[in-house]
Amino acid sequence: MTRQALRNPARKTGLYNQESESRLSATRKPIPIYTTRGDWAALMVFPYIYNTMGEWIGWVTSDKQVYNIDGIYAGWLTAEPRILRRRVLEKKPERRHPPATPEKIRPPATVPLPPMMAELPYEIIDVFEEDLSLLTTADYGEFKEDMD
Repeated sequence: MTRQALRNPARKTGLYNQESESRLSATRKPIPIYTTRGDWAALMVFPYIYNTMGEWIGWVTSDKQVYNIDGIYAGWLTAEPRILRRRVLEKKPERRHPPATPEKIRPPATVPLPPMMAELPYEIIDVFEEDLSLLTTADYGEFKEDMD
């Protein structure tokens, strides 16, 4: 993986290719999302992203940009697939309106083994390994109302 591919995730090189684009839009088949270490972290049923318990945690746009359930930018989806983000954002991406809330899904009991993951440069982080708070469920967070 080249540094140029990591700087511009939307380019059709390295992290973005036609095969993965067709997998995103042509099917509703669940696609497992892995961490850099190879752990299963999430499941994507385009455009929704679910945690391993089947709860909605985010969504992905057609250009592979990932947002959480509140419409806040979380990173980009790579071809492996995993969700990456720049360690320091130069400008804050604008908030997007999330799609309609999907129903909870029943995740598969097993997922395929992960592919070999390329190492990441210091300026790129794996969201599921270093900033998991970006992709949480609707009932999680310090500003959520407590149950009585």
